[in-house]
Amino acid sequence: MRILCAAVLACLAWPAFGQLTLPGTPAPKPQAPAKKAPQMPGQPAPQLPPELAEGPVIRATVNVVLVPTTVTDEKGRFVQGLEPHDFLLYDNDKLQTINRDIASLPLSLVVCIQRSSNVDSVLPKIRRIGNVLNDLLVGQDGEAAILDFHHEIDLLQDFTRDPDEINAAVAKIRPGSRSSRLNDAVQTAIRMLRYKKDRRKVILLIAETLDRSSEASVREVATELQLHNVDVYTLNINRLVTRLQEKPDLPRPDPFPPGARPRPGVAPSDPTTQAQISGAPGYAAEFIPVVEEIFRAAKAIFVRNPAEVYTKFTGGREFGFTTQDGLERAIAAIGSEIRSQYILSYSPNNKMEGGFHRIRVEVNRPRLKVRTRPGYWMAAVPE
Repeated sequence: MRILCAAVLACLAWPAFGQLTLPGTPAPKPQAPAKKAPQMPGQPAPQLPPELAEGPVIRATVNVVLVPTTVTDEKGRFVQGLEPHDFLLYDNDKLQTINRDIASLPLSLVVCIQRSSNVDSVLPKIRRIGNVLNDLLVGQDGEAAILDFHHEIDLLQDFTRDPDEINAAVAKIRPGSRSSRLNDAVQTAIRMLRYKKDRRKVILLIAETLDRSSEASVREVATELQLHNVDVYTLNINRLVTRLQEKPDLPRPDPFPPGARPRPGVAPSDPTTQAQISGAPGYAAEFIPVVEEIFRAAKAIFVRNPAEVYTKFTGGREFGFTTQDGLERAIAAIGSEIRSQYILSYSPNNKMEGGFHRIRVEVNRPRLKVRTRPGYWMAAVPE
């Protein structure tokens, strides 16, 4: 009876003590605690370059890096016919293995055109470049999309190979508001290009170098340019020229009716004296915009503009223009460079190194100049 009572008490107490194990049954293995992610003590947090150090931290892993590389001789002429073994590519001074050289990727191009009201004087020149874009830049195997921006971003033409559609889209650009969402426009173009596989992805930005009222930061846009291997070329609209030629703002209405404002001395109360005294436009040069632009230019010496950051970060180039002929020659120069570049591809062998990776490309031939992207940003990848 005592033995039976002890057995009953043991069965009643079993849920509180654990799982019952029958004779001959192996005991269950205890579950191991979840492993924590390995930490690297003493490793400093990676820092961004100053022009990109803003906004939230964006971590990204880079598996394959595309390095557009331009090679010229002493006279500035493009050098062609080089093979992958003619290049030495260094990532943070570590020699990398070049996977392939892609010299004939078809082009996918997004043209971003500013149409703010202050660039109204330049828009007639831009509206005539549709055929030039197709003939000198897009080519037979390429495709192009056209978007414009001011306080809004409008897609005028999705990707097409039809030169008539490209020409029609550029020709219908009209001036808008005074805003210029440059960063947002470039970000929109990136997101149009990110799904293009096995193609050369390029953004052509025709705009001033100032951004007004964008939601995206320079750092966010530069990060997306890197992740999707997009190159940026810019045709910079001269701000000093546009400021001199822009239409003045409409003056505030005079609260006094004609003839009601007091006149000094014996000046007659007529429209001419009214305009002279109240300062209506047309009687003196507007030098205030010029002075403002001079001070803006002085400040820009120390603060990089978004267009400069995007071109230098991706290995592109900036071009300026003031005339129709200069605009067309700049487009031709961009087209020649894109078709003459070597696209070097490699997978970094130093992914453990977080932060900014500097890229250096050398050619094992004398007296040749090499220009490429300066580097890319990458978070450390644990092995």
